[in-house]
Amino acid sequence: MKAVFLKGHGGNEVVQVGERPMPQRKPGEVLVRLRAATLNRVDLYMRDSGAGIRHQLPLIMGVDGAGVIEEVDAQERLLQPGQRVVLYSGITCGRCEFCQHGEPVLCTSMQTLGEHCDGTLAEYISVPTGNVFPIPDGLGFDEAAALGVNYLTAWRMLFTKAQLKPWETVLVFGIGGGVSLAGMQLAKAAGARVIVTSREQHKVDRAMELGADAGICSSSEDVQKRVMELTGGRGVDVVFENVGEAVWSTALKSLVRGGRIVTCGATTGDQPGADLRRLFIRQLQVIGSTLGNPGELQDLLAWCAQGKVRPVIDRVLSMEAIHEGLDLLERNAQFGKLAIAIGD
Repeated sequence: MKAVFLKGHGGNEVVQVGERPMPQRKPGEVLVRLRAATLNRVDLYMRDSGAGIRHQLPLIMGVDGAGVIEEVDAQERLLQPGQRVVLYSGITCGRCEFCQHGEPVLCTSMQTLGEHCDGTLAEYISVPTGNVFPIPDGLGFDEAAALGVNYLTAWRMLFTKAQLKPWETVLVFGIGGGVSLAGMQLAKAAGARVIVTSREQHKVDRAMELGADAGICSSSEDVQKRVMELTGGRGVDVVFENVGEAVWSTALKSLVRGGRIVTCGATTGDQPGADLRRLFIRQLQVIGSTLGNPGELQDLLAWCAQGKVRPVIDRVLSMEAIHEGLDLLERNAQFGKLAIAIGD
């Protein structure tokens, strides 16, 4: 089968499009013919280093995906061949203390598609039955694929971790990136007020067109000062953040007393100043989060079925254009998700 895979680390040349062995479905698994995947920051990390992530080369890339069921156990009641499905990217043990307490996203031996094991940038994949969810009517394969990582991550950040309320105000850094845009859309769908930032004015403008309540171009405005103007000197209830070191100080200073900052990334560095005095004097909460649980994905899909959220796709590329896609992602040149079409 055709796939995008890593043969090493460091540089574009380690990413290849070619033939890989067809996966063999085991009992309890579902064989899915993939139709779309999207690119994520972790794809760049795996290309460039992969340090700290247990894996073997060659490795098929791709963390999220959507497609059509080819084969499933005969006794399976909820899934059937021909069904359109989206994948949950974490394969968990089901036996550790976290799995047994309903938090499989914290599984001590979780394997993530495209990181620890072969991923979704391939014509076929075989995954456990519990990793497969029906796609709501009206969503394309590329839109469904986008839900499995970025939108699921944003869902957990906002609703499970930050416990966002409809009357609160959220500040979203780095609008245009997949997680940030998902956070904006979900927060707006929940009824919250959303302020977005970007270094590029055209991305701020696009976010405003999509429903943001206010936008700040950080290359020409002081973000903290503008946030305080927009909130009457109060500050925001929640900061939604995945940029890291470059914005951390501003993020903390933009929070109301007792506010929450929820973070899932550190693209500009992971060692910002802690500003401990501000943390304890203002009683701020710093919350880490990543991915989400299968149940949270199910809730997200229910929202999509009701038309509350629809992923934004920047463009759809072929598998052969993988280097173009990775380059766009590395330059933050996209607004929304970069999708890869797979098969016919």
